[in-house]
Amino acid sequence: MDLSTEYMGLALKNPVVLAASPLARDLGAVRRLEDAGAAAITMHSLFEEQVTHDAEALSYFLDIGKDRYAESLSDFPEEAIEVFKTGADEYLEHLAKVKASVGVPVIGSLNGTTAGGWTDYARKIEQAGADALEINLYIVATDPGASGADVEAVYLDALRAVKGGVGIPVAMKLSPYFSSMAHMAAQLDDAGADGLVLFNRFYQPVIDADHLAVRPDLALSAPEESRLPLRWIAILHGRVKASLAATSGIHDAGAVVQAVMAGADVAEVCSAVLAGGPEKVRDLIDGLGRWMAEHEYESVAAMRGTLSQASCPDPAAFERANYMKTLGSYR
Repeated sequence: MDLSTEYMGLALKNPVVLAASPLARDLGAVRRLEDAGAAAITMHSLFEEQVTHDAEALSYFLDIGKDRYAESLSDFPEEAIEVFKTGADEYLEHLAKVKASVGVPVIGSLNGTTAGGWTDYARKIEQAGADALEINLYIVATDPGASGADVEAVYLDALRAVKGGVGIPVAMKLSPYFSSMAHMAAQLDDAGADGLVLFNRFYQPVIDADHLAVRPDLALSAPEESRLPLRWIAILHGRVKASLAATSGIHDAGAVVQAVMAGADVAEVCSAVLAGGPEKVRDLIDGLGRWMAEHEYESVAAMRGTLSQASCPDPAAFERANYMKTLGSYR
């Protein structure tokens, strides 16, 4: 039985990949994930705000007092700047350690809100040893003056800038909130995206009425959340050249099976592993293998896309017909 798959040109032993998560911060956890069978490791994200804040803080502390003491600039050797390490430096060093510790592909992750300034860090992530890069643009479009086309342009500009600066494959992690998801996917495909990751989870803040505050709240995904990314992967399969990755709500082997049959090349897991530990990956892979044996599939490749919209006996089930049938089924 052949569980192997290909994602963005990377040959993987199976379709179960660690999504960007805090687990990648721990070398011990990363090794356990590889031992459990994870086919690739996506790093936790390097945030645009983190890079900007660190750069501004470093500049402040290096410049403070320079106009007060005539000797300060000459007495501060240029080489001394090297002793200061920003969060970006630490991220790159950790990525290199992860790459040296495992034998599976390592995917870097950049998370931000603008296109500017990413190319340099994308190149550094490549130089640190990443086999591929995932761009995660977390944009909440709150400006009434910004059109949908304006928001789309940020994604496209970021992708083109990064693709022009690195030689490794680049995936774009998307939100589900575009007015025309299929059109946006096609634009990114045309712009050279090697992969599309569906979907990023937008964490919603808590409105705390008792304390008159808005506060963050982290909730792990629920299994039913996989339905949205799987629907769109099924619609996009065969319509874009880019590899497709399913993420959000992948909690059991059944969801991995569904992702592959919808048309995904890989299923990225996060919440299930955070809740169940790195060994959860082994459960997903073993369950996939058992399902394939029971249903007489010899390879993941033979399964892929068998329930995509193009292959489904009822392709309308992915469109408005599903809405009407679902409402009509309630008793």
